Amino acid sequence: MSSSSLPTSQEQTLEEKSPTQASQFEIPDGGFHAYLQVLGAHLLFFNSWGVINAFGVYQAYYSTSLLSHETASAISWIGTLQGFLIFLVGILTGPIFDRGYFRHLILAGTFLVVFGLMMTSVGRTYYQIILSHGVCVGLGTGCLFVPSIAIVVTYFTSKRALMTGITASGGSIGGVIYPIVFRKLQPRLGFPWATRIIAFMVLAMLCVSLAIMRTRTAPPAKARALLDLSAFRDTRFNIFCLALFVFFVGLYFPFFYASIYGSRMTNLPDDISFYLLPVLNAGSFFGRIIPGLVADKAGSLNIMIPCGVAAAILAFTWLGITNASGLWVFCALYGFFSGGIVSLPPTILPLICPDMRIIGTRMGMCFTFAGFGLLIGNPIAGAILNVAEGKFKGAIAFSAATLLAAAILLAGMRVLLLRRRKGWKA
Repeated sequence: MSSSSLPTSQEQTLEEKSPTQASQFEIPDGGFHAYLQVLGAHLLFFNSWGVINAFGVYQAYYSTSLLSHETASAISWIGTLQGFLIFLVGILTGPIFDRGYFRHLILAGTFLVVFGLMMTSVGRTYYQIILSHGVCVGLGTGCLFVPSIAIVVTYFTSKRALMTGITASGGSIGGVIYPIVFRKLQPRLGFPWATRIIAFMVLAMLCVSLAIMRTRTAPPAKARALLDLSAFRDTRFNIFCLALFVFFVGLYFPFFYASIYGSRMTNLPDDISFYLLPVLNAGSFFGRIIPGLVADKAGSLNIMIPCGVAAAILAFTWLGITNASGLWVFCALYGFFSGGIVSLPPTILPLICPDMRIIGTRMGMCFTFAGFGLLIGNPIAGAILNVAEGKFKGAIAFSAATLLAAAILLAGMRVLLLRRRKGWKA
C-alpha cells in the first residue's frame, strides 16, 4: 500500500469524531437557537443583576421605615452582600457550569432568589433582612450569573460583544422595572406584598429561561479543579482581576446614593428623586448595548478603557453638581458608561483564556475579585459620607478616584496585549 493511500492523523481525528462532537468546534455565531440563548440569558440577567440594581429603592425604604434605626453604612451592607455573593459564588458555579450542570444551577438560583424575596417580605429585623435579602438572594443570583454569560460566549464570535451586551442589558431593564414596581405597589399594598409580587415576576421569567436554554459544548471528560491556578501565571489576567476589583469598589456608589443625594442636596421631592435610580439603569441599558456593538469592530478592551475614564470624569464632576437638572444629566451619562464597564469584561476574558472549555472557571475566578470590590466599596463610602449633615463629597471623590485607578490598570493590560498580539484590536 502506498503512503498516499494512508489517512493522515488529522483525517483520522475528523473521521473518529461524531457530528455532534465536531459541531462543538464550529461556533454558530447566529441562528435561531443561538439567539434563543441570548433571550434566556437576558432574562437571567434581568432577575439577577436586575434585582441587585433595584436595591437602591430598598435602601431608601429601609432607611426611612423598616430599618430607620440603622446607619446608611449598615443598610448598604445588605445590597453589597448581594453583589459580593453574585461574584463569589462564581468560583463554584464556573466549574459546575463547565462540567455540564447548567440546568441544576438555574434551578438552584431560581429557588434561592424567589425564596429569599419571600422571606424578605416577612422580615422585620436587621438580621432577618440581611439573611434573606442579602445572603439568600445573593446566593441565588450567583447561581444565575456565570451561566448567563458563559453560555452566550460559546455561541458567538464576531457578534460576541454585542450579544453579551444585549444579555447584560437585562440587568439594566430589571433595575428600571423592579424599583418602579416596588415604588408603585408599596404605598397601596404594603412592603410585604410589593416584594412578593416581585418574587412571582422573577419566578415566571426564570421558568422561561429554563425552558429555552441549552449548552452547546460537552463537558470535559476529565473533571477540572475549582480553580485554574495556572491563570495567575499570566500577568494580563492578574492585572484584569485587580482592575475589576478596583472598578467595583467605586462603581455602584451612585446607584445606592443618588436618590438620597437628590432629595437632600437638590431639594427634589422624595417621589421624584426616586426616579434617579431608574434613570441610572436606563442609561446603563444603552451603555451595555452600544459599547458592545462598537467593541465588535474596535475591540472590547479598547472600548472599556474610555468607558472607565469617562465614568471617572463624570464622578468627579458630581462634586460640583448642586441642582436637579445637572443631577439628572449626570445619572443618565454615568449610567451609560457604567453599563460598558459591567458588560464588556466577559468579552475581554476570551483574549487571555487559552481554552474556551474552561471559560466558566476563569470567569468565576476574575469576577470574585470584582465581588470583593463591590462588597467593601459602598460600606466604605457609606462610612465616609454623612447623610444627616449633607456631607457627600468625600465619598464621591473616593468613588471617582477608584474608577480612574481601574482605567489606568486596564491601560497597562492593553500595553501588554499589544506586545503579545499583532494588530490594535483587543
